Amino acid sequence: MSQTVETWAVPNIATWDQPFLPPAPEWDGVSRSLLRDASNPWVTAFEADAEHDFSPNYADTRAWFDRLDAASDLIRIEVFGTSPEGRPIYAVIASKDGATFDPSKPVLLAQAGIHPGEIDGKDAGMMLLRDIAFYGRDDLLDGANLILIPILSVDGHERASAYSRPNQRGPRIQGWRNTATNQNLNRDYMKLDQAEMQAVRGLVLKYQPDLYVDIHVTDGMDYQYDVTYGYNGEDGVYSRSPATAAWLDTAFKPAMNAALEAQGHIPGQLVFGVDDANPRAGLSDGGLGERFSNGWGSAAHVPTILIENHSLKPHEQRVLGTYVFLETALTLLANEGSDLRGAIAADRALRPAQVPANFVSDPTPIETRAFKGILYETYDSPASGRTEIRWLGQPDPEPWQMPFYGSRPGLMLDRPVAYWVPAHRPDLIERLRIHGVQMETLTEARTVRVQMLRLDDPVLATRTNEAHVAVTVTSVTPQDRDWTWPAGSVRIPTDQPLGNVVVLLLEPQSSESFFAWGMVTEVLNRVEYIEGYAIAPLAEAMLAADPALKAEFEARLASDPAFAANGDARLQWFYERTPFADDRYRLYPIAREF
Repeated sequence: MSQTVETWAVPNIATWDQPFLPPAPEWDGVSRSLLRDASNPWVTAFEADAEHDFSPNYADTRAWFDRLDAASDLIRIEVFGTSPEGRPIYAVIASKDGATFDPSKPVLLAQAGIHPGEIDGKDAGMMLLRDIAFYGRDDLLDGANLILIPILSVDGHERASAYSRPNQRGPRIQGWRNTATNQNLNRDYMKLDQAEMQAVRGLVLKYQPDLYVDIHVTDGMDYQYDVTYGYNGEDGVYSRSPATAAWLDTAFKPAMNAALEAQGHIPGQLVFGVDDANPRAGLSDGGLGERFSNGWGSAAHVPTILIENHSLKPHEQRVLGTYVFLETALTLLANEGSDLRGAIAADRALRPAQVPANFVSDPTPIETRAFKGILYETYDSPASGRTEIRWLGQPDPEPWQMPFYGSRPGLMLDRPVAYWVPAHRPDLIERLRIHGVQMETLTEARTVRVQMLRLDDPVLATRTNEAHVAVTVTSVTPQDRDWTWPAGSVRIPTDQPLGNVVVLLLEPQSSESFFAWGMVTEVLNRVEYIEGYAIAPLAEAMLAADPALKAEFEARLASDPAFAANGDARLQWFYERTPFADDRYRLYPIAREF
C-alpha cells in the first residue's frame, strides 16, 4: 500500500484572530497526543497547520479520502446523493466486513457538516479513519462498523470565507450555514424538502444505524464545557423512545463522560441559556422539535445524539474532543450494542393512543443543576446603549446553581387506525416513502367511511420560514363521510414503527405537519361565490322559514358588533349555510380512519 506524503496547500491568510471574542481558557489536554506530525505520510490538513486552525475544502478532503480508500482495504467511499449544485454527497465507511455488513455488528453513523461552518466532525473523522487504517485502531472495527459523512451540506461548505461564523473560534476559513438553496438542513428532518436530507434518509434506511451522531458547534453563552451533547429523553425528560433514552442515560453517558474527562475535556449536557442578558437566569433543553435531528430520532426510534461543541473553544480542542467521542462511541457500541438493540426494538413496538406534539418550554423548572460557568462582568455599551455581557475567559471556581426548564407537549393528538392521502398529492406521498413509511397504494377507486377535518381558524404567517409560509390551525371540526379515493391514493396505517412520524406529519394541528409548513394551502382558496342581489333575498327567505336559524343569527348580531356592522360578513354567514357554498373550502384533504 502506497503512503505518499500529502502536501497540504494550507493558505497563509493574514486575517484577524477575532479579537472581539472572549478569551479562551488555557487548555492542554491529553488528547493532543492523538495529533500526527506534519511529516507523517497521512497527516490531515488540520494537523499539518501549525495552529491546528484549518479545515480543507471539499475537493482536497475528497482527494485525501480517495487516497485512503485506495490504500486500505478497511475503507471505502459510497456516494449516496447529489447536491443542488451538482456535487456528490459521500460517506466514508470503515469495516472489516467488506461491502456487506455483518448484521451482528452495531453501526455508528457520524454526520458532520450539516452546518458546514461547524465542521469539527470532518477533521476528527479524518484523523480517526486514518488511525483505523494504519495506526493500530482497526480493533475498533472488531465489534462495530463506522459510517462517516464528512460533509453533508457540500454546497454550503464551499461558500467559504473567514467571515462565516463571527461567534466561533476557528477554523479560520469556514463554510456557510445554509445550502445553495438557502435552506437550513437541520430544520428539514420531517418535511424532507432538500436533496441532501432526502439522501441522508435513504442512507439511514439502507444501513439502519444503531447510533446516529449529528456533530455541530453551538452558539450562545460562554461556559467551561468544551463538548456538550444531548438526546431527547435525557435524565428522565420526555422521549418518544424511552428505552433508548434509558440506555443512553445509564450505559452511554457515564462511560462517554469518563473517557472525555480522561483525555482532558470537560463534557456537559446540551443546554441553552434562557436569558442572554442574565447568564444565571437558568437553562433549558432547547425544545424537543422533530424538525431537528434529536427530535426526529426520538420520533423515528433511531437513537440520535446531537453534539454541540462549544464555539468559543479553539478548533483544535473541539476536534480532539470529537475524536475521543467517536472513538469511545465505537467501543461502547461493540460492548453494549446488544442492549441498545433491545431498547430500539422495545421503542419500535410502542403504539401510544395519543401522540404528544408542539412542545413548548415548561414555565416551571424541573430541578436546580450545578453548572460550570465562566466569570463575566457587565458594562454599559455606547454602541447598543444598554448593559452588555463581557466574558472574562476564567473558569468560575464556584459552580452555578441553575434552574433547568424542560419541555412539555402543547397538544395531544389522537392516534387513528390509518390516514388516507389522495392521489392528487403525489409529492406528499413521495416524502412519506422517503421517510420509509409503510403504505398501501390503491390500484382502483375505493369508497371508505373516514373522518374529514374542517379547518376552523387557519392563519398564515406574515413571513417565510425555510422557503415556506407557515400555517397554524388551533381548531378543527371532524366530519364523518363516505369518501371515494381514486387509484393512486394511499392508506397509511399507524400500526408501524414510524407511526409517530406519520401522525406528526399528517395531523394539520401538528407544528411539524405538511400543512403547518404551508404545503396544503390549496384548501384555503375560496372558489365560488354569490352576488349580493342573489344572496340577500335568499337569506331573508331562510330567516322566515327557519326560526332556529333566525335565533342563531340574532345571537351572533348581539354578541359580535363588528359582524353586525359588516354587510358582506352577514351575507357570507348565510351563504355558508346554503347548498351553494363550496363544501371543500377548508376541508383538509387527508382523512383519518378510526
